[in-house]
Amino acid sequence: MGQMIIHVDMDAFYASVEMRDNPLLRGKPLIIGSLPQERGVVATCSYEARRFGVHSAMNIKEAYRLCPGGIYMHPNFDKYRQVSGQLHAIWNEYAAAAETIALDEAYLDVTERAGSWEGACEIARTIKCRTLEEVGLTCSIGVAYSKTAAKTASEEKKPDGYFEIPTPQAFVDLILDRDVRVLYTVGEKTAEKLHSVGIRTVRDLQARSDEVVRMMGRQGEWIVRVAFGEDERPVTAYRPEDAKSISRELTFQEDVEDVEFLKDVLLLLSMSVERRAARVGLYGEGVTLKITYGDMKNVTRSRLIPTTRSAARIWSESVQMLAQLQGRPVRLIGTGIYRLSGENGRQICLEDLLPETMQQETEMLRAGLEDLQRRYGLDFAGNLDKIFHGETLYRTVEYMRRHRPGRS
Repeated sequence: MGQMIIHVDMDAFYASVEMRDNPLLRGKPLIIGSLPQERGVVATCSYEARRFGVHSAMNIKEAYRLCPGGIYMHPNFDKYRQVSGQLHAIWNEYAAAAETIALDEAYLDVTERAGSWEGACEIARTIKCRTLEEVGLTCSIGVAYSKTAAKTASEEKKPDGYFEIPTPQAFVDLILDRDVRVLYTVGEKTAEKLHSVGIRTVRDLQARSDEVVRMMGRQGEWIVRVAFGEDERPVTAYRPEDAKSISRELTFQEDVEDVEFLKDVLLLLSMSVERRAARVGLYGEGVTLKITYGDMKNVTRSRLIPTTRSAARIWSESVQMLAQLQGRPVRLIGTGIYRLSGENGRQICLEDLLPETMQQETEMLRAGLEDLQRRYGLDFAGNLDKIFHGETLYRTVEYMRRHRPGRS
């Protein structure tokens, strides 16, 4: 007996949570993301908004042009994370292994628990019912023999859908005459490359498989295998240490040239990165700085450091890298750590050997926060942890930008 995999995907997750909690929003074109007068993009939107052509990752100005009568809201990530915890707790009850893809999405290996194809389908229906009854949200579910087929199945009847793909042949029969983009390993750029040589459908891809392999190498080999329904990848439980980096970034509503202000923002971002890293027990061996200028040019700088997750060290390294960049209007700034390791796998770092170094960094951070509070008239007393929640951090930085010393 082969694998039996369920793919669960919530329907317009952020928007659905808001509509669940506020019935007045139901049936309306709801867009979660930036507000129309702000910079930013659509995080997600209700199916009513999608009828106007709005979709995730769309520039918010374009979304407003298409749907001026929509309801626009900032996301509430703290609430979505809480709901996500409820969802995954239900789903994980049925899986020998659960691979979390996002707050609202997961692969579940139910092979052992189900015992048969009928058993797997019964589990999928139970998950669907419990998700609605216990959390008040609909999901779309695919049951299949592989991860690729399960993902395809969950998309087949959205929203509130259910679909089964029991065999490789059933998968191929379903997608054969669809565009190559139906294969979830084929992104926009790969599809354009295939289209440019006349390979538009999965049938075309199968017929010209040797050419695809010659043109795209190992990537082409994988795409061809998937096109023939082959995918033996197991469901692998996510581990925090599998992440490549931990980072935090912010987009300003107006471009900023004030370097001192950018340093202050990096302080808050560095503290946020430290908190995220501590929450999952990870350390980094490198620090990154990301800048997007007003002309949309992106610049990333990085440097290796002794193992750390210290906000003071992240801040110090980021500020040094910032000083080496051109003084131009900045649209976005971010920082983070990479080359991650857990407590057991990390190398001994400077703080382990020299406790006074940790004390110096603590003092450096305290002094930096005191300067920041004084410059902007902020009061973090008792509220510092709340500052690092997504929306609160964004609002705090925007307040700082508008009230920074010397701003005309």
